[in-house]
Amino acid sequence: MADIPVYLVAGFLDAGKTNFINGILEDGFARQDPTLLLCCEEGEEEYEKNALDNVTVITIEDEEDLKCSYLKELEKEYHPKQVLIEYNGMWQMERLYRKVLPANWVLYQIMTFVYAPTFEMYAKNMGQLMMEKITNADMLVFNRCTPELRDALRKRNLRMVNRRADIYLEMEDGTSEDYLTGDECPFDLSQDLIDVPDDDFGVWYVDVMDHPDRWAGKMVHMKLIMCHSKKYPGIHCPGRFVMTCCENDIQFMGLIAKGMNLNQYQNRDWVEVTGRMAVEKHAAYKGKGPVMHVISIGPCEKPQQEVVTF
Repeated sequence: MADIPVYLVAGFLDAGKTNFINGILEDGFARQDPTLLLCCEEGEEEYEKNALDNVTVITIEDEEDLKCSYLKELEKEYHPKQVLIEYNGMWQMERLYRKVLPANWVLYQIMTFVYAPTFEMYAKNMGQLMMEKITNADMLVFNRCTPELRDALRKRNLRMVNRRADIYLEMEDGTSEDYLTGDECPFDLSQDLIDVPDDDFGVWYVDVMDHPDRWAGKMVHMKLIMCHSKKYPGIHCPGRFVMTCCENDIQFMGLIAKGMNLNQYQNRDWVEVTGRMAVEKHAAYKGKGPVMHVISIGPCEKPQQEVVTF
């Protein structure tokens, strides 16, 4: 059975999903191939009728109605060559991947749209729903940005949540900017000693991994969990456990450290470290990467939040 590409458009109400779909349909997205458009929520915007000549629109109001068997019935009836899904922001995406999409419906691209003025509210009150749409996105667009919202979004360092997505900031005047400028740094590098707060380790880790050269020679201070590498005996790689979306996504992120007294601590011991950063070649990095030369180390109490979140 031939594969059917699926293009998933995700986001909460008023995020701009329908406008985006109208735009690609008017640009000829469905001009050549019969297209099935599954609408899983109704917003204020409507689909442009003049762009639907080759498109069959099916509305699915209840999540329970979105079943694999139903999608196979639609495939048999309409014979689509491609599928667009405008997904309900209140529905979890994992169910769609694992239980709903037929085996020959191949997820080609996930596009997530966010109404920038409400992002912080959704991230705070419905964090898992919001973050799963961001972590899984291939393209991420923040709409209706003001200069203040643009700067705040860049300070959040969303690269930590999704390192592969193309991220765009659409301003209120209709202009668009790339999220990454290549110049931003979330810390003040002019300080003699850069103290990395417990909650900001993830932000620091991404920045030092992406830009190790600008951290070379900088003094840093932070709390870490000791880790001794099994793959590279004798190598110490303290770090933190980080959760990007939910408990299933928790992973340990460490970096190579050198210095005296590191081996006197056991794996998972909490330590307070001051060190000078350098860039050195190591097999663990498959090239060059950041190395912390520890100047002082000692035991410490674990932070209030042991796992770093975003």
